[in-house]
Amino acid sequence: MVSCSPPDDPIKCSSKNSNCTITNSYGEFPDRTVCKASNVFYPTTEEELISVVAMASMNKTKVKVATRYSHSIPKLVCPDGQDGLLISTLYLNRTLKIDAPTMTMTVESGAMLRDVIEQAAKAGLALPAGPYWWGLTIGGLISTGAHGSSLWGNGSSVHDYVERLRIVTPAGPKEGYAKVWTLDNDHPHINAAKVSLGVLGVISQVTLRLEPMFKRSITYTTKNDSDLVVQAGSFGKEHEFADITWYPSQRKVVYRVDDRVPSNVSGNGLNNFVGFRSTLSLILAAIRSSEDNQESSSNANGKCRNAKLTTSTLWNTGFGYTNDGIAFTGYPIVGYQNRLQASGSCLDSPHDAQITACPWDHRVKSQFFHQTTISIGLSNVKNFIEDVQKLRDLEPKAFCGLELYNGILMRYVKASNAYLGKQQDAVDFDITYYRSKNSETPRLFEDVFEEVEQLALFKYGGIPHWGKNRNVAFIGAIKKYVNADEFLKVKKMYDPFGIFSSEWTDQVLGLKDGVTIVKEGCALEGLCICSEDVHCAPKKGYFCRPGRVYKDARVCTHLSNKLDSREVM
Repeated sequence: MVSCSPPDDPIKCSSKNSNCTITNSYGEFPDRTVCKASNVFYPTTEEELISVVAMASMNKTKVKVATRYSHSIPKLVCPDGQDGLLISTLYLNRTLKIDAPTMTMTVESGAMLRDVIEQAAKAGLALPAGPYWWGLTIGGLISTGAHGSSLWGNGSSVHDYVERLRIVTPAGPKEGYAKVWTLDNDHPHINAAKVSLGVLGVISQVTLRLEPMFKRSITYTTKNDSDLVVQAGSFGKEHEFADITWYPSQRKVVYRVDDRVPSNVSGNGLNNFVGFRSTLSLILAAIRSSEDNQESSSNANGKCRNAKLTTSTLWNTGFGYTNDGIAFTGYPIVGYQNRLQASGSCLDSPHDAQITACPWDHRVKSQFFHQTTISIGLSNVKNFIEDVQKLRDLEPKAFCGLELYNGILMRYVKASNAYLGKQQDAVDFDITYYRSKNSETPRLFEDVFEEVEQLALFKYGGIPHWGKNRNVAFIGAIKKYVNADEFLKVKKMYDPFGIFSSEWTDQVLGLKDGVTIVKEGCALEGLCICSEDVHCAPKKGYFCRPGRVYKDARVCTHLSNKLDSREVM
């Protein structure tokens, strides 16, 4: 593990800032389309941002906002057609003000989470909540509802610590074709603007409510998963920053016992999570080649062996935490909030990506995966886990594939006032698993992961993380938000001509059909739920069948003989 090349700019142009394409940091959107734009603008001040929005508004040109690393998996950054514009917040990244007496901090929307954490710490302050990966911008993570893990206080969603937003929206000629709104927590539109998916306009500034710097104590404990159904509902209420990592095939659970401690408790721990460190590109290529070979040869045993090796390495090294910034010597890990809450050291140091890279850097042969991330209300978590355990008992080896990506991460998320925020206290299930470079290639145990996805979404009414997931996660999702109509009213007021809308955002907001794409092989990539065999890969032995535990599910199942393949659902 050595220093790393920062990820590439997701925007590429054939000439200076024109004839552009944009992707995400993984190099592919769920439907593998290429998103184009006629021009990209890199404003450096709010005045320049206003000018760009005014130009687009006057010309009725479609606009989307791009961030430094573009970590959202769905196509939130894609303007409609190749004549649209991109506004990058790359240079809108300054810390504008830290007010220690009121414990607030104002930053531009392109400021990265890492910078917010570091600058706040210099003033003796801390952001209590945040995602574990610090390579996100404040504007981007707020707009997609990104979060950490906590049911305490205001919870784990960063947008619930927002005191004020400034947002630039289209306007009429009397207002110069652009308007700046200042929304504080008393403004009736703030709950629409906090999780906006980028469809209201461009967030220019964010003011966050902070707390005095504090220390945490972290201990990971490993147990059998036999009582997970009981523990999952209560564990998050017992510890402020609790989370759970579940390894179903190994029948193990790692509980993160994580609480505040007095500042005089000794310790200077540091979070340098192994999965977010720079890695030799040759090692990344070898790991990917191994998984490709296991997939093509249906080598479940090989995946299970590698999964056990991966997880045991993580356990034995404290998941990358160190007690003093250098070495892991045992639990508890005690340290200040700014050193423990997030990590992402693979963003540092401008070295050649062909030598080292973040593990998912698409410029080299590296990880390539799907992510299914769904929040299920606390009242339904027990039954969901029981169903997944039933599925595991029928096919134990199926879950080894996701354990190669450190299992199922379960984070606690509190209900939010944001219209498109969490609707109730919930557990967020974050599942990462293999994706083929060939969209027509089924995965090993394709049906199991599809059934888990459909269990969470449809049987237990889970809501998707807006910045992750495959297309099927957004089927009917907007109907699960009780204030969706209020959000759409604000959207119409702020952007009456739909300049910041796109075909994709209209689809996920229920304004247009088409969130699923029905075609040959569509279920393999989560573009549809299969209803016919052709939606799977019948020539490769994968046919559309009911789920094994959730009979209403429709999944792509591998059948071993021709007689089976002629069965009717």
